[in-house]
Amino acid sequence: MNVFDHYNTKEVNKIVLRDREQQLTNASMRLRKRRRQLEDDFLSGKEMDFLLLHTRILDDYFCETFEHSIVGPRIGINKNPYAIIALGGYGREEQCIHSDVDLLLLFKDHVPNTAEDLVREVVYPLWDHGLEIGHSTRSLRECIRMAGKDYEILTPLLDARFICGISPLYTELIKQVREKLLNKNTEKIISWLIEKNRDRHERFGDSSFLLEPNLKEGRGGLRDYHTLLWIAKISGQIKQKRDLEFSGFLSHHEYESLTEALAFIWSVRNRLHHMTGRKCDQLHFEYQIRMAGAMKYEEKNGLQPVNRFLGCLHEQMEFLKQQHLTFIYEMEIKTKKFSKKNFMKDMGVDGLIIKKGILFFKAPEAILNCPELLIKIFEESVLGKVPLGNEARRLIKDFAHLVDENFIRSESAVRSFERILEEPSPRFKLLEDMLHTGFLPRFIPEFQSVLNRIQYDEYHLYPVDKHMLRTVQTVKKFGTQEDPTNHPLCGKIYNELKDRKIVLWAALLHDIGKGVPEHGHSERGELIARNIMETKGYPQKIVDTVGYLVKEHLLLAKTATRRDINDEETSINCARRVRDPERLRMLYLLTVADSISTGPKAWNEWTATLIRSLFLKVLNILKKGELASSEALEIVEKKRSMVISLAKSTQELSELEKLFNFMSPRYLLWAPSEEMYNHIKLFNKRGDKPFVWDIVQAHDTDTRTVTICAQDAPGLISKIAGVFTLNGINILDVQVFTWRNNIALDIFKVQPPPDQVFEDERWARAAGHLTDALTGKINLKEALKEKLSSHRGSGLLKTGRNSRVEVDNESSSFFTIIEVFTDDFPGLLHCITDALFSCKLDIWVAKIATKVDQVVDVFYVRDFDGQKVDTLEQEAMIKETILSTLANNGNNERLRE
Repeated sequence: MNVFDHYNTKEVNKIVLRDREQQLTNASMRLRKRRRQLEDDFLSGKEMDFLLLHTRILDDYFCETFEHSIVGPRIGINKNPYAIIALGGYGREEQCIHSDVDLLLLFKDHVPNTAEDLVREVVYPLWDHGLEIGHSTRSLRECIRMAGKDYEILTPLLDARFICGISPLYTELIKQVREKLLNKNTEKIISWLIEKNRDRHERFGDSSFLLEPNLKEGRGGLRDYHTLLWIAKISGQIKQKRDLEFSGFLSHHEYESLTEALAFIWSVRNRLHHMTGRKCDQLHFEYQIRMAGAMKYEEKNGLQPVNRFLGCLHEQMEFLKQQHLTFIYEMEIKTKKFSKKNFMKDMGVDGLIIKKGILFFKAPEAILNCPELLIKIFEESVLGKVPLGNEARRLIKDFAHLVDENFIRSESAVRSFERILEEPSPRFKLLEDMLHTGFLPRFIPEFQSVLNRIQYDEYHLYPVDKHMLRTVQTVKKFGTQEDPTNHPLCGKIYNELKDRKIVLWAALLHDIGKGVPEHGHSERGELIARNIMETKGYPQKIVDTVGYLVKEHLLLAKTATRRDINDEETSINCARRVRDPERLRMLYLLTVADSISTGPKAWNEWTATLIRSLFLKVLNILKKGELASSEALEIVEKKRSMVISLAKSTQELSELEKLFNFMSPRYLLWAPSEEMYNHIKLFNKRGDKPFVWDIVQAHDTDTRTVTICAQDAPGLISKIAGVFTLNGINILDVQVFTWRNNIALDIFKVQPPPDQVFEDERWARAAGHLTDALTGKINLKEALKEKLSSHRGSGLLKTGRNSRVEVDNESSSFFTIIEVFTDDFPGLLHCITDALFSCKLDIWVAKIATKVDQVVDVFYVRDFDGQKVDTLEQEAMIKETILSTLANNGNNERLRE
């Protein structure tokens, strides 16, 4: 070769190199442009097949970079063949907007040193696009070896798909995965997947129920579908989702329903990725209203768009969960060994049969000949602890129309349903099976109105229908090893009930009135429940009791958390409404089960203690009659004697006698003797200080009792509440006592400061703030304004409900009771108490943040002259002031009285 030819070759190589570089740049630019256009088309509704098209766009990019690679020719593809292979969701052609792009660069013999340069060339540009790339570079032998040792590496290979390179290498990979790994370890791998699945569900919860569902990892999320697909691939050698029907894993109808459910969840997930600008699978409150609007939901039949959207989402995730659970159970059964005797056996009911531990109908004709088999199969399932097979569920759905008017009134069908209600639940949840197969809404038609009905607040974690079923399950756990109360009282009461079916029916129907989105669901529910019980042929006494329990199912919870249960009048009023001790016991069980099944914000140790204390007080009244004044005087005298006996000197005895004369009757009845003595010691420590306080940690709960002794003054509670808010201390409850010597003794139940490592320092800082607030050295409103401004719109749920204020002058003889219903926000208590102070009202009792329906703060007040505020003008002024204050704090767009 002469110099000229050598020069030309170098120039040609430079030209080729520049051309390849330009082609790679163009490929990256085309990828960006095409992704942006596809995303716009999807969001505008022009393109619904987003996942597949997004996958194809990425495929095109990889094929172009392979074709124009600068590094590729240096590797020597003929000597050491390689291929680019898609894994995971990208391999399944299910690529969401910000999902990871999982890649395998597979080499036949060894991974060359230049492989890292290939990664830079192919992968690095994708990071500039904001894509997360999960890539690995391995030889074929190394890939099989690592997948055999670690099943976390194996599962992505189940979704492997060839993109470009040497295709026979991909074929060899799939062959070796099947022959060396899957065929030899089928049961072991499936068992590992099932166990891993259970751990995931434990960690992420049931997304088909939760108000902030995890679209991918929670139960009912996309990972349930992935697990189902992986197991089917391992055991049935299917290649893609469509094969689930062709290979007999799903019926045609189930496959269509699965496709519909996945399409809906993927659509939500893609929109969530777009809203957050990143990979995000948790549908937090702050995105839900926007999501409902983006998916074109409108208000219908009184339901807000967000409620309708969440109802549809929960319905689709529930279907996915049910398919997954049934599939997993049947796979577990297949791995069990059965003797010939137990492989197949008849049940005691003609038309039913057990095959390998699963319950089936003998034939579809059996249902036509005896429609009551539709409920008998559930009864036999719960009695024998045998789950229903998939085919049985399909037949129940197909023949659900046979559950007609005569069926639902049939005495034998009702008795079967009773046994299902009363029998302890097996591992699988039979009532949920009855719901999802469509049997329950047929047998109790009124259930249709609450199916997937969402209660859009932070406290009800579950849709109405699921919540009612959970309440039944909770009642049946009382007194068992699974008792969620950690207290023997509920178990003792439940085991002593004369007729358990009454409280179980009430649990099943207690929220049935929520089928209509209007206030008064308890009263409406009573009428519906009575009609249901009469239709089922129950005697009038049972009809009345179930109706009563449904109507009053919130009585104990509302009274305990919104009224002063230490006021004798509260317990007496409650006892007058209940009248019967047996009804009270059932009402208590229903209250506890309802609260537990609502969620952790409706049930905690504090709420449990309040409701239990009220129940015992009311039960005592119903057994012994209303407390007499003489008994109250006797109680006070006993306490007085006990406290005085603790005096250590004549001078202390004299001081104790004097202070006793200053204490209010309400305080004397409320405070235990030991606490009285501690309060007196706290009073003596005050001297000329603005205040003194004592902070005690509760033994059984993560709460603190803060007892504050200070000179009484208007607005004191508001200032204390403001200081607590300033220091991130959440208030649970307040007891306010004023002695006749003008001393205020205010007792707060609070959650500790956020960082408990530095709790002492935080309390010291709060004490300094309170001193400054009481002495006028700090402008509390200005200090709070800066802190609270950072919390506005910070993800707290705005339910869209109207705030309202109710003034009650009937429940108490001595106080006006003010209830404030609103959405929660930091500083809410300070905001309200400041408004009450501006109305010239003294707060005597405060019940804080009852989280059962909406946030409810309740205050027992009197005016500065010690009188109730009971004129219409005064009531109107109080309502207007509080609502105006809430509006000025930006909590609600819509307010009403």
